[in-house]
Amino acid sequence: MGELTPLAGLMLALLGLAGGIGITAIGPGGVLPTVGLVALTTLTPAQVAGTAIATHVATGAVGTAAYVRSGQLRAPQARTTARLLAGTALIGTVAGIIVNSLLAPHVFSMLLGALVAAVAALVLVRGRRRRARGHPSRTVVAVIGLLVAVTAGIVGIGGPMLTVPLLVAAGCEVLEALAAAQAQSVVIATVGTVGYLLQGSIDWFLAVLIGIPELAGVLIGWRVARSLPTRTLRTAMVVALFALAPYLALH
Repeated sequence: MGELTPLAGLMLALLGLAGGIGITAIGPGGVLPTVGLVALTTLTPAQVAGTAIATHVATGAVGTAAYVRSGQLRAPQARTTARLLAGTALIGTVAGIIVNSLLAPHVFSMLLGALVAAVAALVLVRGRRRRARGHPSRTVVAVIGLLVAVTAGIVGIGGPMLTVPLLVAAGCEVLEALAAAQAQSVVIATVGTVGYLLQGSIDWFLAVLIGIPELAGVLIGWRVARSLPTRTLRTAMVVALFALAPYLALH
């Protein structure tokens, strides 16, 4: 890890808090700890991915419990979506970890940045359409889940960052997408943590430093998501995705 100054430690903790809020409030947010680890530490790319994904085990569990309590994950349709996402995450995350060792990092970073920008544009366009849209089919949900899990396994991001905007663009309500993505993130983070742990690529001190405030942020974000109008949540999601796209492309 190298020497970590008190200021850098404080900034990592604050990024964890902000990331947790983003995870449950709008979806994108889990990448903020990754940004901090890259900018403020000397960790290798594998250590950054492993440490970041380890923080999402607890945040995913807390986020899932919160949305069960508020009722979004009790609805049959939401439970089906969550099960499909979690099931595909078992396969996709393992595949992503394997691909991580084969794919040129700079090539994937550019593709990921382009994907995030495209998803933001898709959510923006679909959100402006006035006609009613049906819920995405199980096949569409499964494809989204597999795509996101592979991506998360490769770079160590949280599932909600891509799952939520993709589900919203496909026709899901924002709160249902947020709730289902929390359940998916538990599986992605657990499998990803085991995979990177076997490689010795997790800094547990930094994982705890980021993870504790991130947990607090998850609960704050859950309350924010339930108090804001859907249109406001969608707008915040689009802004966050467009803001993150350049970082992901150039990282």
